[in-house]
Amino acid sequence: MTSIVIIGAGGHGKVLAAALLRANIRVHGFLDADAALTGKSILGLPVLGDDVLLNDPQNAHWRLVNGIGSIGRPARRRELFERLKERGFVFQTVVDPTSIIGPEVELCEGSQVLAGAVIQPGAYIGRNSIVNSRASIDHDVTLGAHVHVAPGAVLSGNVIVGDEVHIGTGAAVKQGVRIGSGAIIGVGAAVIADVAQDSMVAGVPARPLLQG
Repeated sequence: MTSIVIIGAGGHGKVLAAALLRANIRVHGFLDADAALTGKSILGLPVLGDDVLLNDPQNAHWRLVNGIGSIGRPARRRELFERLKERGFVFQTVVDPTSIIGPEVELCEGSQVLAGAVIQPGAYIGRNSIVNSRASIDHDVTLGAHVHVAPGAVLSGNVIVGDEVHIGTGAAVKQGVRIGSGAIIGVGAAVIADVAQDSMVAGVPARPLLQG
């Protein structure tokens, strides 16, 4: 029998647990590298130990949820996902039942759609990507892999987002804009023009930040 295990018992992991519980999906527990958390309970679910437990053949049936959040480039989320995929594990897609998912939306493996989010028809959400609480993804948007659309961000129609992009809380992206892989969009930014790969933009309207 498949058991769902959340990797990471911090804030993002807790939000994911709440979403799964609201959807009446049984969660076996959490894994976390912090040994002090082992044996503790979060939302009534146990912290089982660290990811060494994934080495036990008896746990090979576990279906994983990536509970590592991100506030910048999501390298840790990507690394965890890719490392465990190489070992044969499958990642659970999480959809909070309070979200709204339009027709012809594709949610790839391990994607996460959280409380109050809206995804309109024709959108594509790449592997291991997060559409966080109350974020809005309009029609025919494409998100690459390992993207984080933070709470309250709004993407208008036909936006294309590359891999490993972070779109900050409350940011707004104009229709048809392209955001290159590895870019970071600041909190509350208004993005009205294309954003270059690996760049950082912020402000209203959004402008590149000097990196040093």
